[in-house]
Amino acid sequence: MKKSYLLIFMALAVVFTTGVWLFTTGFAVSQLGVIKFGVIGLLFAFALFIVFSRFKSERRGEPAEDELSKKIMMKASSLAFYISIYFWLGLMYYSDREPDEPRHLIGMGILGMAVIFAVCWLVIRWRGIKNG
Repeated sequence: MKKSYLLIFMALAVVFTTGVWLFTTGFAVSQLGVIKFGVIGLLFAFALFIVFSRFKSERRGEPAEDELSKKIMMKASSLAFYISIYFWLGLMYYSDREPDEPRHLIGMGILGMAVIFAVCWLVIRWRGIKNG
């Protein structure tokens, strides 16, 4: 239960800092900024999905984390780590061809890793885990 409240707090903190970022830019957002806001919105929706599913299972009297959810998390995190290594290699290749500020590349890398984890988690949850 405490983890669910922590996830809500983190999601709201991300939304708050994104709002501060939008306010400090004077609501003038570039095309890359629109993409970043879209990705942040998707990650916020993913966090809300996890929180609501945890609260729903808590109302049914189920534990927040059982063996299956822990195994799904472990598989998704290991697959996301493996894919993220190649994602960072692609970013490094891109940075050699197109010079960009390092803070933009790091920001894209962190957002990319979050999206990769969310996609891996959803795919493994929908597809299931094979025994063996």
